[in-house]
Amino acid sequence: MFDLISIGDSVIDTFVPLTEASLESKKGEVMLCLKYGSKIPVGDSVSLVAGNAANNAVGASRLKLKTAIYVNIGSDDRGDKIKSKLKEEGVDTRYVMFNENLPTNHHIVLDFKGERTILIHHQPWKYSLPDLDRAKWVYFTSLAPTFVESNIVNQLINYLELSSARLLYNPGTFQIKTGVKKHPRLLSLTELFIVNVEEAKHILGYTAGEAISIKKLLLSLGNLGPKMVIITNGKDGSYGFDGEDCYHIGIFPANLVEMTGAGDAYATGVLAALFRGVNLAEAMKWGAASGASVVEKVGPQAGLLTYNKMQERLKEHPEITAKEI
Repeated sequence: MFDLISIGDSVIDTFVPLTEASLESKKGEVMLCLKYGSKIPVGDSVSLVAGNAANNAVGASRLKLKTAIYVNIGSDDRGDKIKSKLKEEGVDTRYVMFNENLPTNHHIVLDFKGERTILIHHQPWKYSLPDLDRAKWVYFTSLAPTFVESNIVNQLINYLELSSARLLYNPGTFQIKTGVKKHPRLLSLTELFIVNVEEAKHILGYTAGEAISIKKLLLSLGNLGPKMVIITNGKDGSYGFDGEDCYHIGIFPANLVEMTGAGDAYATGVLAALFRGVNLAEAMKWGAASGASVVEKVGPQAGLLTYNKMQERLKEHPEITAKEI
């Protein structure tokens, strides 16, 4: 039996630090601006294994969970790199699916002033869950748009009902655009649902600019079926609902280098804590510590904490706790 099976996508991210760019505000949104038609100087780039499911699997393995991953890769050098990295981190790769006729996902991450802008392209994977072994937890996250052409959601529902595994559902961009409310049974089987504040508003039918209280968002998402809900909100920290009470926790101090993977690290820290039997309020502290560590390194995995390093970080900041709101 596994402690965790992560289900989603992986990718090779090439990180490109921009040295000559600007930011402009347009219709309430911040735009990254580069001089059109010019050669733009950049810093040294680096290509790293990334992707929501891979970030979760690597992070969970470092936190001493016996972890496997279901992910699609191409039969190319990038796919080999992803599988080798997963093996190196102790992640079981028996459910890594090779696709002979497609290259592995590759994204370009433009890094400017600590924030990232990602140029993405998703391969049209044909998703189908293999015969998964039993697991105590499942992490379900970002998939390519072609997931709507598959039966993967119903397959996951069947697996959860048969195995009694607990689900952490952290939907990706295309799952949210398609509509997570279209799968009420999956939501009712969800132990913990995690999104950011913009995603929460979109799911619930609010516009981005609407002033809706976080507590209302938490309770409304809880009414969709999940037992617990977390909403992350950048520098403002995160908010949680455990089925009875609502909480807020701030961020851990960090030397910001680059933001990619902070949300995945947060969710992984929370899951690892819940796996060990702590309550949601305490698990949010694990998440905050994990997210802060990741932003201090380039890429989504270099800063992922081991179990011992996690305990050190938690002890360093006893003042940071989740408080009821």
